[in-house]
Amino acid sequence: MVFMKKINYIELGATLFIPANHKNLQDVAFGIKYQALKSLLIDLEDSVSEIDLEEGIKKLKDTLYSLEKKKLFIFVRPRDSKNLEQLLQLENIQKIDGFILPKFSLANSSEYLSLLEKTDFSFMPSIEGSELFDMSKLIKLKDNLVPYKDKVILVRFGLEDMLRQLKMKRKADESIFDFSVTSSILGQFLSIFKSAGFGVSGGVYPYFQDEKGFIKDALRDLKEGLFTKTIIHPNQIEPLNKIYKVKEQELDDALEIVFNDKAIFNQDGKMAEKTTMTPYSQDIVTKSFVYGITILT
Repeated sequence: MVFMKKINYIELGATLFIPANHKNLQDVAFGIKYQALKSLLIDLEDSVSEIDLEEGIKKLKDTLYSLEKKKLFIFVRPRDSKNLEQLLQLENIQKIDGFILPKFSLANSSEYLSLLEKTDFSFMPSIEGSELFDMSKLIKLKDNLVPYKDKVILVRFGLEDMLRQLKMKRKADESIFDFSVTSSILGQFLSIFKSAGFGVSGGVYPYFQDEKGFIKDALRDLKEGLFTKTIIHPNQIEPLNKIYKVKEQELDDALEIVFNDKAIFNQDGKMAEKTTMTPYSQDIVTKSFVYGITILT
């Protein structure tokens, strides 16, 4: 297998979710449709019924056969670890960039990781079960992932799975951070994984016809330290790309921190400390390359 370079999670942007047996799978994967899309998730799990699984795998195989690698990052979500083992044997599977691991838990993490440790595939574990509500279990999962840090693009959480387990539902204008229980759960999740150097993706916004609500949700993600977002409709691609653009002044400040030789200096009336502010500033520079700059007039 050809060595695959480490993927920066900032490059993923909006990750479009599409069932493996979708009629337009090849047009999307080949970059014919949705040319502004940066990453694609081909799903063999929740969106594909058991009786349609073989058809989904066949369609994936046909897509891989004709796929020419371009700028679009392509990931596959297997049904489970057994299905992942099957997918790893497919001809041309090396054409994808990696996998999203559903229902990643203490019960199956060793199986998933052992299958991927000797490959060059990147992956994103998705934590969706009871571990979400138990800090000690989240810490164990984090510890399990640390040895594979060079392969882990970011960590995902099952937002709708969380709400289901809590028997809660949010409205279109409500953020997951508006509720005390879900806000505390995600705060705990973020502190455990981000402090260990893992990026964390934002959750799905299910109201795909509500652009205003989607923008509000994505902006709240950014405020809380979440970046990239799985989307369920192509009309969410452009708004997210626009949100991720960097403001001109923000980029100027980031470049000054990255290239300044001083340890501490005055930056427009506030203290700038190079050591502590460089990681954030480097991310801003990367975002500007990927999404562009918003110039205020």
